Amino acid sequence: MMTRVLVIGSGGREHAIAHALLRGQSVDEVYCAPGNPGMKDDGIITVDLSVSNHSALIDFAQDKGINWVFVGPENPLIEGMVDDFEVAGIRAFGPTRAAAQIEGSKTFAKELMARLNVPTAAYASFDNYEDSVAYVREQGAPIVIKADGLAAGKGVTVAMDEETAVQALADIFVDNRFGSAGSSVVIEEFLEGQEFSLMSFVRGDEFWTMPISQDHKRAYDNDEGPNTGGMGAYSPVPQIPQTVVDEAIETIVRPVTAGMVDEGTPFNGILYAGLIATADGPKVIEFNARFGDPETEVVLPKLTSDLGAGIEAILDGSEPVFEWDNERTTLGVVVASDGYPDNTKTGAAIHNFDCSATADSHGTHVYYAGVTENDAEDGLIASSGRVLLVQTTADTLQEARQIIYDILDNTDTTGMFYRHDIGNKALA
Repeated sequence: MMTRVLVIGSGGREHAIAHALLRGQSVDEVYCAPGNPGMKDDGIITVDLSVSNHSALIDFAQDKGINWVFVGPENPLIEGMVDDFEVAGIRAFGPTRAAAQIEGSKTFAKELMARLNVPTAAYASFDNYEDSVAYVREQGAPIVIKADGLAAGKGVTVAMDEETAVQALADIFVDNRFGSAGSSVVIEEFLEGQEFSLMSFVRGDEFWTMPISQDHKRAYDNDEGPNTGGMGAYSPVPQIPQTVVDEAIETIVRPVTAGMVDEGTPFNGILYAGLIATADGPKVIEFNARFGDPETEVVLPKLTSDLGAGIEAILDGSEPVFEWDNERTTLGVVVASDGYPDNTKTGAAIHNFDCSATADSHGTHVYYAGVTENDAEDGLIASSGRVLLVQTTADTLQEARQIIYDILDNTDTTGMFYRHDIGNKALA
């Protein structure tokens, strides 16, 4: 009997998930709704259904005999897609609406951590411009401003001076830049240290951690420019000792997963902990209720076991197996449309990236995100901010960087841009 999986989403993260599922032996067909045309070369079947149309997705899953569903993006999780699939009798991997609040509301996450004594930055929440500005004036800078709700990774401002913080608050409250996501803000103390991402497969109070990675949020080289959804990542992160990772597991992941069970909102799915290694130990910057993007595109290629079999075991209540290549380095660089994230200019033609010279058991791969078919000719064009990610696996970080930048620098990326320093922090 064929095993068919439906992946919800359309970005590079979902491309990497679907690609990893097809690498294993347990899954025969992967559908992705809505997917993107760049996925088709990997044998992924795209389905022209919106992530917001839960009933149509349920009908499709029932008609196709989908065995289980993987919900990729945060919005459908927070809108209760997993709940809806379960009501329809379809197994879905991801948190319920109640559990997804850990990403959907920064205030929810902060209050949860306070109850559980999980290390994180000191904070205060506000629902108006005047009080939040007064707090910034009282605390001084540097300081961090976060829109409370979902803002596609762009609702965070690390303000090194008070005026930047005040402008960020004006963007949220006065100009309504993030809509309902900015109905309130969380203002946090600024933490010093190197950031890293720790993702886990979770079933209630049981969890299976993945190799850590490091994302690069700022748009431009040397961590300059506005925050984005992420411009590149690499794994492992050699400057973060295993002792710090072990401490994060025991002081953050374990109490949070157990605490959510105790509080009646058990978490199932992928828990993403965005962490920072401070002089006082690891602390939480944010939680996400799903795979990070672009971290997924560099972590899943390290998986040497069968992703589908592991997830199915979690859904079945049995013990999953997740095995990783912990020796080699994976690195990925995002290619984004000019002007991203504030004044994105789409429509750039996408040329072929010659990855053939570096092919091995995992190879060098292009994960597509914001692309659409070019009606004028046979090809793809950029349709949103982050267009694609080029990823490779190599014996060393230096070698991985060399491979990726040789490919990128020798490909026509007119109308797009990319950072040239992904992974440099590990070489400093």
